[in-house]
Amino acid sequence: MVRATATLEGILETALYASDLDAADRFYGDVLGLERIARLDDRHLFFRCGQGVLLIFNPTETLKPAADAALPVPTHGTTGPGHACFRVSADNLALLRDRLAAAGVMIESEITWPNGSRSFYFRDPAGNSLECAEPGLWPID
Repeated sequence: MVRATATLEGILETALYASDLDAADRFYGDVLGLERIARLDDRHLFFRCGQGVLLIFNPTETLKPAADAALPVPTHGTTGPGHACFRVSADNLALLRDRLAAAGVMIESEITWPNGSRSFYFRDPAGNSLECAEPGLWPID
């Protein structure tokens, strides 16, 4: 008997949590320049990020069942800071770092990894650890 195998093709969406969605909206939209796809009150924000979507959830609100019964999304949430790493071309890495610095965002760490790829770390207003890295950081390309 031949068994069919399913393959995960990538990450479609990544979620971070922030209690202050107004601050998150300004940070991810204005500072990082992501295009907002949707916002639902004080529950969540969705941003386009390359081929994927970055979800910003208010942890208090997503512990409550969704008001729209037509979309039976299970409750979920977390506490404490999360982490996400954004793919940034080598040519744009320094430009993005400078853009963040001009917006008053502190760069916590800059690393050249053993394989030669570079990245840097910073925080969003909710304290989530964010990283911008060259595509070669992971051997997936």
